Amino acid sequence: MSIRNSHRAMSGATADDPPVGDDLHERPVELLRQLVRFDTTNPPGDERACVEWIADVLDAYGVASETFAAEPDRPNLLARYPGGDGPALMLYGHVDVVPTTGQEWTHPPFAGVVEDDFVWGRGTLDMKGGVAMLLAGFLRTVHEERELPGDLVLCVVSDEEGGGDVGAAYLVEEHAEQFADVEYALGEFGGFSMALGGERFYPIQVNEKQICWLQATFTGPAGHGSLPHHGGAMAKLGAALAALDGTRLPVRVTPPVEAMVSAIADELPAPVDEQLAALLDPDRTDAVLDELGEDGAMFDALLHNTVNPTIVRGGDKENVVPGTVELTLDARLVPGSEPDDVIDELRAVVGDDVEFEVVRYEPGPPAADMALFDTLAGVLRDADPAGRPVPLLLSGGSDGRHFARLGIQSYGFTPMRLPEDFAFMDLLHAADERIPVEAVEFGADAVTEAVRRYEGEGGTADS
Repeated sequence: MSIRNSHRAMSGATADDPPVGDDLHERPVELLRQLVRFDTTNPPGDERACVEWIADVLDAYGVASETFAAEPDRPNLLARYPGGDGPALMLYGHVDVVPTTGQEWTHPPFAGVVEDDFVWGRGTLDMKGGVAMLLAGFLRTVHEERELPGDLVLCVVSDEEGGGDVGAAYLVEEHAEQFADVEYALGEFGGFSMALGGERFYPIQVNEKQICWLQATFTGPAGHGSLPHHGGAMAKLGAALAALDGTRLPVRVTPPVEAMVSAIADELPAPVDEQLAALLDPDRTDAVLDELGEDGAMFDALLHNTVNPTIVRGGDKENVVPGTVELTLDARLVPGSEPDDVIDELRAVVGDDVEFEVVRYEPGPPAADMALFDTLAGVLRDADPAGRPVPLLLSGGSDGRHFARLGIQSYGFTPMRLPEDFAFMDLLHAADERIPVEAVEFGADAVTEAVRRYEGEGGTADS
């Protein structure tokens, strides 16, 4: 089912909705607080009220919007600020969030509390904080009536945390015409500050690893649980899990990681620079990662295909030894790798006595178009002269992989200047997720400046 509505055709706001005003462009923190207050936990998602509130905000600024929905309660919003005849720039983000089940929070996760100079709540980092920055940048452009070389497109999607089937993937598959003039886009996940070797870096995402979910099936003789059994399906599963645990798959150095590591190494003093550069030598990569320990975890994921066992299914009765056991594997492939490659790598570790099936494979974006990178890097250098912008290959996935199917180059650009002791990665999807107030304001300013410097096809402004 496909549903397309203008905002005015949607159900109206209720008395319980957060307030809407025409000054929110200067209050990104308030934007974020209001977004957090909508419980958009996915599953089930139910992003409709949140999306409608964003539509109301846009309406207050005189901007019309449309929604496109595969499911009535899970709409996706598109709005345009008109520019010239050049390619459009898109700002996009998702408003669904992961569950909070079983977590203990200092403040209710959907209250949008501000305390100790932080905004607390589910989605403050992933990614309602980013949506607040992008929305603020869009609204400021509208408020200033800025002349742009092409349209500025705002895209707010549902279901990113569930794979995007009724979100970005649905838009790409069913409404591709809406993006015909878009060449570049800003979305998640990048622009956050990261301390390394005494320097402050800002990784800007230019590409991402590929999602590849596998099912491994182990078989063996079934039998009565009262008798000894050896070498069956369960035993094969156990041996495979033990073999996978702590075993790295072969090193794969890709162009985006080479660019990232080289850029970081160039900014670091000896001997750290040489140690980091050695990561790009496949004969030394794993030894250097061992030397780096936890500091090398990010690079470890980017220099290998990774596989993690996530779900086990087998057996249906206490006294019956199962003849079949299934294991779900979450594989993340570096750019250029394909499912057959990681299956071959797995067989080298666990042997041939297992059947592999590809459950879901979503190819990542092609080689990155870096035309907008220098402009985004310049925005961050001006915002934080001590910062060092570098390209980033994301170890996870984002909606960028869907828009890449339309030839759109996404950059992860929701900038945050974070305290060095802020456990950013540890708070993603975790209890007490929160973001510094200053980081929200920093990001909104940076996005606004990036829009101002965008020049459209083939080039960008330096200042």
